Amino acid sequence: MNRLPITKTPKCYVGGAFIRSESGRVYKHHDAAGEFIANIPLCTRKDLRNAVEAAAKAGGWAKRSAYNRGQILYRLAEMLEARTGEMTDALALTQPNREAAAREVRATIDRITHYAGWTDKYEALLGSVNPVSTPHFNFTVMEPLGIIGVIAPEDTPLLGLLSLVLPAITSGNTVIALASHSQPYSAILLGEMLATSDLPSGVVNLLTGTRPDILPTFATHAHLRGVYAVANLAERTELQTGAAEHVKRLTLLHSEKPIDWFAENAQGLYQIRHFLEAKTTWHPVGA
Repeated sequence: MNRLPITKTPKCYVGGAFIRSESGRVYKHHDAAGEFIANIPLCTRKDLRNAVEAAAKAGGWAKRSAYNRGQILYRLAEMLEARTGEMTDALALTQPNREAAAREVRATIDRITHYAGWTDKYEALLGSVNPVSTPHFNFTVMEPLGIIGVIAPEDTPLLGLLSLVLPAITSGNTVIALASHSQPYSAILLGEMLATSDLPSGVVNLLTGTRPDILPTFATHAHLRGVYAVANLAERTELQTGAAEHVKRLTLLHSEKPIDWFAENAQGLYQIRHFLEAKTTWHPVGA
């Protein structure tokens, strides 16, 4: 007797749990040949607000030692390395060139390892001891902003997504990310890996859906302290207008221009600096 295979029901990853959209709506996802793959959740503004609550509960991530955050990120790279074939299959569903999919997975593993190495180093380079003309010891340290919204690019859906997420979580921020609408499957699989990794629940929350449904809430939600987005002109304008109400930190990349996510300048110290704030302390010394 022939059996019917059990097919995956894609779900978003929020607060350490797998959720369907609160609306119950989905959209059909097809492979490169036009064949139906799965129904992907269409997340709503309420899903985003729920994800912000989950991210707020993960504030202990910033209090962990830099060394421990590095260990956890390195463990995530190990997990992706072990499941390279599975992730390559997920990307190859919508990319006709399987070697290009495998290259993206390899580059993503390297990117995670890169930021794992930065966790205990960025502070020494961005912080400082400041000379002052009064009898004080004056120093500046860097602190994470808090909850960061990420809007991933449509192309290079895995490497592009994590290239935006990793700089934020390296320094102790938590993230709510909207995955690629046209190529969401790798983000679904990434959520499954995060669930079994050492990364605490709520540090990274992954949503799927359309930008028009969710982007306005990314712009105006008071508890999102910053947004890192790949956006077109209309989307950038909407984000800038909404963010002005709450003095939200924005880093906006132009979707109209090709972005080389494999390039050396797509990673590094200055990406981490986007979502840090400087705290300066004055301490009296001497008599």
